[in-house]
Amino acid sequence: MSAAFYKELPPQEVQERILRQEKVTLIDVRESDEWETGHIPGAKHIPLGQIARALNELDRKEEAIIVCRSGNRSGKACGYLSSFGYSVVNMTGGMSQWSGPVEYGK
Repeated sequence: MSAAFYKELPPQEVQERILRQEKVTLIDVRESDEWETGHIPGAKHIPLGQIARALNELDRKEEAIIVCRSGNRSGKACGYLSSFGYSVVNMTGGMSQWSGPVEYGK
């Protein structure tokens, strides 16, 4: 296993990448009730506690931006995923600092 390494981006930069229509894979690791109260359109929901069993759903070569409420759980997910060779970015500040579009519900 390689050492954990991942990048960090603030929500504003993530939003700019989406607006530039870059191919962006978003993984939201919050719990279901948090997800339902508002998430970034197009994000995939994989709660932090289920990330280990969802490894086969993620492409190691494709960069994924990991999102939570404040950046703490997404940082843990990034550390875990990057230790297995996944290319991940922690969205620092999380949804609490997100000012872009939001979808609600499941």
